[in-house]
Amino acid sequence: MQITFLGTSSGVPTRSRNVSSVALRLPQRAELWLFDCGEGTQHQIIRSDLKISQLSRIFITHMHGDHIFGLMGLLATCGLAGNPTQIDIYGPPKLDEYLRACSRYSHTHLSYPINVHAVEPGVIYEDEEYIVSCGRLEHRITDFGYRVAEKDRTGRFDIEKAKALSIPPGRVYGQLKRGETVTLLDGRQINGAELCGPTEVGRKVVYCTDTVYCDGAVELAQDADVLIHEATFAHEDADLAFQRFHSTSTMAAQVALTANVKRLIMTHFSPRYAPGNNLELKDLLKEARAIFPNTEIAYDFLSYEVPRRRERETVVGK
Repeated sequence: MQITFLGTSSGVPTRSRNVSSVALRLPQRAELWLFDCGEGTQHQIIRSDLKISQLSRIFITHMHGDHIFGLMGLLATCGLAGNPTQIDIYGPPKLDEYLRACSRYSHTHLSYPINVHAVEPGVIYEDEEYIVSCGRLEHRITDFGYRVAEKDRTGRFDIEKAKALSIPPGRVYGQLKRGETVTLLDGRQINGAELCGPTEVGRKVVYCTDTVYCDGAVELAQDADVLIHEATFAHEDADLAFQRFHSTSTMAAQVALTANVKRLIMTHFSPRYAPGNNLELKDLLKEARAIFPNTEIAYDFLSYEVPRRRERETVVGK
């Protein structure tokens, strides 16, 4: 799981930061999932190492322009250059209506199917490897945060140990790798779990943006490996944050601390904290780290590989 930030500014783009979009690359299945799609996102993808042809799912938090204005252009480009077989899009009510209006008035006819799913809190997608759920956040309009949870995997299968036990290779190896108990032809019962290393605990990535501090964000972020959370304002501008239903750096850090996450990456910064101003992003980082030390500031094209954890390591850390 590799996270790439494609836009980290709030409201409007700047010279160094585009508006909101975060990509999650799943290299083992050659898929790219996108979270929000502000204006210019397709240009950011082209400038990155990501492959637009791998885009399969898009998750939209809410219907403000800096999170959706790039969506129709990206979908049109996918049809011309990406050649996808299908793209599933998840988001608030009216997203489907918005896309149909964009298509109608721009005379854009996509050469591939898109499925638009109106989300409600809870599980919105699940396959053999991942569960994606969403929860309500607190903004001026309907807004959702997303949680991607990788399912736990059986640890590495010890082939040498299996050979030492004179277990014949074949289909039985696959059963043992899955941790199943198998009865061999000679009557012996072999517990596959005893031939596998520690369970690989599934990684969890959470994306919360355009929200004031709320219990919904804490619940969604519980025990996440990475929490991507907006930090539009500095702590001294908390009044503005409450008025506009956005978070300060300290609110983001408090969510991370309360939810027991492993790492916080802040994004969605107001341009008012540009270099040379009274307050800069380094000040927001200092504020957040005073509450939650394992905090980083995102910038456009920052990539972060979410590390794997093993069951033993998880227990030791408790």
